[in-house]
Amino acid sequence: MTTALFVPCYVDQFYPDVAISTLELLERLGEDVVFPSTQTCCGQPMANTGCVSDTAPVARQMVDIFADYDTIVCPSGSCTTMVRHHYDAFFAPDDAAYQKVKSRTFELCEYLHDELKLDHLDVRFPHRVSLHQSCHGLRELRLASSSENMTPRVDKVRSLLSLIQDIEFCEPERSDECCGFGGTFAVNEPEVSASMGRDRVADHVRTGSEVLVSGDMSCLMHLQGLIRRENNPIKVMHAAQILAGRPLPA
Repeated sequence: MTTALFVPCYVDQFYPDVAISTLELLERLGEDVVFPSTQTCCGQPMANTGCVSDTAPVARQMVDIFADYDTIVCPSGSCTTMVRHHYDAFFAPDDAAYQKVKSRTFELCEYLHDELKLDHLDVRFPHRVSLHQSCHGLRELRLASSSENMTPRVDKVRSLLSLIQDIEFCEPERSDECCGFGGTFAVNEPEVSASMGRDRVADHVRTGSEVLVSGDMSCLMHLQGLIRRENNPIKVMHAAQILAGRPLPA
């Protein structure tokens, strides 16, 4: 079994340690991981903006690159969602390569929880953390329960973080509220986006959390910008970094 690591373009450019942490974690768990060097963006920014014809060749390239691998793992709920839930428009229903990629692409925490069934980690993180659940992770991948849906679900990200020694969870008041990023929404509606983000940061800060954790670095990128500009006393980390044993950033 060969696992292909799909690294979102913004992670590659701005947060490479998230990709490195993902690789280290998977290899530590015995996975045979490869990184296809020809990979590019999944096409989500263009699709979100309505540029459907521009998205199509990007989607086809994605499938061409990853179709030969047994499993594709991505440290991003939003990019995983793009492949699993929004590529149908670009492929015929009987396209075998696409159907394989669609069925075998997993968000990192989803893969660790559902496929590897991880139940032990020799990692210590003696800090207070609060969890931000991304909209894509909750409402499309169903990584946890959301308040508008009464179906009970296991919180897969928290379940994995709970395996870490000495970690302490702080509970935000509105645990499943959007951070306001939304990709191009933050560009088209900057004032609304920033207001939503400030609300999320304030909710997490009120808990006494030291670290705001998420499985989506896109949300954390947005929140980190607001935290830095307003000198809020909280750090951000991707779940992969904590699971891989990274220390609290300075």
